[in-house]
Amino acid sequence: MRLSIALVPILSLALSACGNPDTPAGRAADQRHKNFEAIGDAMKIIGDQLKAEKPDLEKIRTASGVINGFAPKVPSWFPAGSGPDDGIKTDALQAIWQKPDEFKQAAANFASAASAFDDAAITEDPAAMGEAMKGLGGACKGCHDKFREAD
Repeated sequence: MRLSIALVPILSLALSACGNPDTPAGRAADQRHKNFEAIGDAMKIIGDQLKAEKPDLEKIRTASGVINGFAPKVPSWFPAGSGPDDGIKTDALQAIWQKPDEFKQAAANFASAASAFDDAAITEDPAAMGEAMKGLGGACKGCHDKFREAD
């Protein structure tokens, strides 16, 4: 029992060394990653449902709400000092901070596409949702191509 109690602080310290520093910028980068993971999970739910024989409209609407809720906040997830040139572990490219106007436009395009998909999700028209999903996917790709490290 004593051995396991002694190991907990050591393991916690070791695990904390794997992430970003416990600084405002490091925490911002870690939260940004979690937020984008949530968006990605929601995109997968929508994509899977749109491919299903009988899409679950409630799942689509819920996932759409996640994306539409996060989308307008994206620019705020990239504070100064939270990029790769600052020693932060991130898939974000330094271009975000070097070309802020272009990044803000790409983020605005994403927010607009997320809103358009959310509007389409209210309908029961799979064709409308499919078209809106193309726009949303295109907005994601537009930002990923210029501002995210390639997978």
